[in-house]
Amino acid sequence: MGKQFAEMMPKHIEFIQNQHLFFVGTAPLNEEGHVNLSPKGYDTLRVLSATQVAYLDLTGSGNETSGHLEENGRITFMFCAFEGAPLILRLYGKGRVALKDSAEWDQYIQHFDELPGARQIIIADIHKVQTSCGYGVPFFSYEGDRDKLKESGIKKGDKLQDYQAQKNSYTLDGIETPIGRKLKNRE
Repeated sequence: MGKQFAEMMPKHIEFIQNQHLFFVGTAPLNEEGHVNLSPKGYDTLRVLSATQVAYLDLTGSGNETSGHLEENGRITFMFCAFEGAPLILRLYGKGRVALKDSAEWDQYIQHFDELPGARQIIIADIHKVQTSCGYGVPFFSYEGDRDKLKESGIKKGDKLQDYQAQKNSYTLDGIETPIGRKLKNRE
């Protein structure tokens, strides 16, 4: 049976810190818009308090989370137990984006090892925590992280900002992202 909490309890934080994978869900306000669900790996998530988490977001082929947060702030994190006792844990919150060269980036980057291709930090203030059984989640064994995303960031090198301008400035639904706004303001 699912339970709800106003903040993360120590057992929730321990569970989160032991996961190798988490999912981030966001959606635009437009009901015709695309709901986004992104898997996240590497050691990129930090629990900053019982009501705040942040993760280092790496450059990918899209930037839906950032645009949706800019528009409405709604964000959900989901963690699943693939090993050990079954559990699904969700964090519901209000998120925001910290871009490189901002005071907020400087404040939060100290919590992370800056990985190749890092484009922004997503910070979320959590207002509800929910657990559920997870009985239907299969067992999976963790073998390690894929290196491809980090390799892609290294390979792009000086061209990373051009790639972000082309692929990360707008969501699928045309919502301008903080990266898009930042790049447009530099022109």
